[in-house]
Order: sequence, then C-alpha cells, then structure tokens
Amino acid sequence: MTTRSKTPNTKATTTKPARRASTAASKANILKTNVSNTKVSKSNASKTPRKNTANVIGIESRSKPKLASVVIIGAGFAGIGMAIRLQQSGIKDFIILERGSEVGGTWRDNQYPGAACDIPSNLYSYSFAQNPNWSKSFSGSREILDYIKNLVKEHNLESYIRFNCNVVDTEFHEEGGIWNVTCENGNHYCGRAMVMAQGPLSNASLPNIEGVEDFEGHKIHSARWDHNYDFKGKKVAVIGTGASAVQIIPELIKEAEHVKVFQRTAAWVMPRPDFNVPNWNKALFSKIPATQRAVRNALYLGHEAMALAVIWNSPLTRVAEKIGAAHLKNQVKDKWLRRQLTPNYKIGCKRVLVSNDYYPALQQENCKLITWPINKISASGIKTVEGIEHQVDCIVFATGFDVCKSGTPFPVRGLEGVELSERWARGAKAYKSISVTGYPNLFMIFGPNSGPGHNSALVYMESQLDYAVKGISKILSENLKLMDVRSDKQRRFNADIQRRLAKTNWNSGCKSWYLTEDGFNATMYPGFASQFKAQMEKFKSTDYRIVKA
Repeated sequence: MTTRSKTPNTKATTTKPARRASTAASKANILKTNVSNTKVSKSNASKTPRKNTANVIGIESRSKPKLASVVIIGAGFAGIGMAIRLQQSGIKDFIILERGSEVGGTWRDNQYPGAACDIPSNLYSYSFAQNPNWSKSFSGSREILDYIKNLVKEHNLESYIRFNCNVVDTEFHEEGGIWNVTCENGNHYCGRAMVMAQGPLSNASLPNIEGVEDFEGHKIHSARWDHNYDFKGKKVAVIGTGASAVQIIPELIKEAEHVKVFQRTAAWVMPRPDFNVPNWNKALFSKIPATQRAVRNALYLGHEAMALAVIWNSPLTRVAEKIGAAHLKNQVKDKWLRRQLTPNYKIGCKRVLVSNDYYPALQQENCKLITWPINKISASGIKTVEGIEHQVDCIVFATGFDVCKSGTPFPVRGLEGVELSERWARGAKAYKSISVTGYPNLFMIFGPNSGPGHNSALVYMESQLDYAVKGISKILSENLKLMDVRSDKQRRFNADIQRRLAKTNWNSGCKSWYLTEDGFNATMYPGFASQFKAQMEKFKSTDYRIVKA
C-alpha cells in the first residue's frame, strides 16, 4: 500500500494517453490468470452489445428453452451457501454461474504462501454444515477450499454449476419479471430472481503508482500468485502491510535472498492463538456434534465482545490497544523499529491483523522495513521520495482488492434500464444490505454495509442467505412478477446506518478500504453480529412494492 508521488511529469502531453493505455495493459497482465474476471467499467459496459433479451427464456442460448427460478452469480462461500439453503427450503430449480474453472471464490484465488483465515475455523464455517475435522484452530486457505469443495460434493451441486461463465451483463425485464444474464462466452441465463454472490473480495487491485508498467523484473499480485516463480537467491520487494502481507512476508524470508517491505501505514497486530487440533478433539466433534456447536457458540460470543473494542471508542478500546502494544514490545526489542511499527490511529479504524510471526520476520537479517513513501517504480526497482532506488528482482503487490463501494463488478440494469453503478455513483446504498430499490427480485450477499469488523463473515452471510430464501420463496409461491423494496424504507434505513457509523472507529479519521475517496462508508455494519442477525430475521412484505404476474 503506497502513496503516489506528485512529482511533475516532464514528458510531452502527447505521450500521456499512450502511457495510460500501457499502464492499464500492464496491470491487466499482472492480474490475469485462467480465472481472471476484470471489472467491467461503465465505459466498457457501454460497449457491450445490448442484446434483445426480452424473449430470451432459455437457461442457455443453445439449450432447450427453460426458465430457472433463481440465477446465482458466484460459486464461492456465498454462492454455494445460497444453493444449499435453497435446496433445504425445497427450491431446486436454480443455476450457479462461476467465472472460474472450479469453485472456491477468494479461497481458490488466494493461494499465496502462508494464506490462512484470521477467524477460528469452527466459526469460519457454516453452522448448518460444520466440519469436525479442521486440522488447525486457524485453517489455511487450502483446507478452507477443500471444505467448500466438500460442500459441493455432499449436496450434489456439481450439475447446477456453469463454469467459465464470466458475467458481463445483467438486466431486469420488467414485462416478464425476469433477470437476464449474459456471460462473456455468449451464453444467456434467465431467472425469476437473481442472487449476486460474487463476494466483495473477488477482483484484485493494483496501487496507483507511477511506473508499474516500467518494471522489467517479475510482478506478482497476492491474489494471483505465481507458484512457478523461484524466489531462491532473489531480491524481493513487498508493497503493502495488510492482511495478506503479514502472512506472505514470513514465508518469503525463508526462500528469498533479501526482502524489502514497503509500509505506508503501520497496522495494529494482535497475537494469534493458533494450534494443531488433536485427534481426540476431532473424534469428539464427530461423535457428539453438540460439543462443536458449544465451542462455536463460545467463539461467537467472544468475538461479539470484541466489538466493544474495535467498533466504538470505549474503555475496551484502550485495553485492546494495550494488548497490541504489548505484543509489539514483546516481539520487537529495537526501539526505532518499534516506533515505525506503532499505529497512529485508534484500533479498529483499519482492519486489525493477527500474526505471531510477522514482527519476527521483519527482524531477520534478510528483511528490511521501508517507511519512506514510494515515488515511482522504475525499470529495476522502487524509488522512494528521499531519492533512493531499491533494486529488486521481483515485486509482490499485497495491495488488496477492488471493493465495490460505489460501483458493481459487472453492469446491473434495473427498472427502465438504469445501471446500478449510476445509482451508486456517490456511494453504494441498499436496504438491509441485500435489496436495492429499482432492482426487483435481486438479492445481494455481502451488499453495502454488511461487513463485519470483529466477527466471522459467515455469521453475517448466513443471515443474508436466509433472508434471501424468504424473499425468493415469496416470489415463487405467490407467483410475483416484481418485488421491489420501497424507496422510503431504503432511505430511512441508510440514514440510520450512516448516523450510527459516524460514531464508530471506522469513521474516526484514518484512510482505509472501508471508505470511498470522500469518506463515505458503504462497507461496514455499525453494530454487533447479533444485531445484524436480528435485522435479517425480519422479512416484511410491506417493505416491498409487489406486483403479481
């Protein structure tokens, strides 16, 4: 994570368009993999051929015409969970569109060295599909990916999934009450309802640094890891010190000749209570599932208590900061390095990290922390503002994702053909994070203001899945053509959310990926997970404008 220099550009103005094009191409190449799904901008969306989908009722353009009850976009945790809950409610006429060649979403894409979850395994899994055989208290990405694959197998979901279907356009046909979905491969799919389950962390993002395209060495993004690259004997730069970086760096120093870590902002890092799960524990969970539910509930309540420390400024905030400061002091003896690693903002304002080996890694002989802002990237390395060029063989971009706080990952056209990205130009807004006025029969999983800051994302996700099932069931059972959330309900809901957010640590002044450039928070939910669950348990048809078929 870096800052872009404002050094004057001395090149002729006639070269700027070409340079921008080159930069865009370079970034696209870095992020490109066999499962890539570039975000469709509004300018690109306008170039997408508008197909006459009014008469399209087939699941595929080449198949026998058929209308599905539900089209689910994405086969990660959200999409697979949505499919299971639909099955369990008796709805089996659905399809899942997946851009990649296998399931898994962000856990399929993020297979960098050291990749793991920072929420305990028993809590980072569905309550309706517990896994008694987790090998560690905090599972690695491969084990989590296996869990998702097992869900697909156990619930016989393979036949519902259409792989290599990169969605490039969606449009609601008001006359028929149908969502029409177009994939990059030319196939079309239609459903009475549509569920956007692609997730907020699906599109990798590169920092806006001058010279990215000029670097002649190897470039890797954490979410598009190059497993064929040999780090032995190499000088490596890591840009970013967030959640992925603190996992990558301890692994890189084991192989690379030297690692330079470029830090823009110091993070709060807490100790990680990680351990291998003994066999007797696995056997107990298998034979007596109630014991695992009890452990899960205890973990849930423990994380709920953390909200008082990280969401709002309270006495527990100071306690959490003291724990973080003690962890830093215990692991970093050098006072100058400790000062460089000390955050200058309230805990919770940015994402809190958990690691036992990040601080020790920074103190290894072959690792160095760089806190000078980056000026530009050159052909041979990275230049910082004080004039030093750090020459490296490889740059690892641990710079996160393009989170849609004010747009959508693909065009979503609602009533009268209005694009959702236009509605969200000044910040994403929805009703209960899941419904948007003007976009009937659409349900979003992890939509605006559903992000957790202290508890498991899957706790929030389950609540959204169950809410979506209630809405979809009503559409199908009552043969509704249109179910559109009322604008006044959405307006009041968001006014309340923003009022509550103003009192949180997230909105306390620091810059983070939670906020838009102008400081609008469309990402986080300002409350306990239990409050979010209670909110989602109440499905009121009076909150929606309903039109029968």
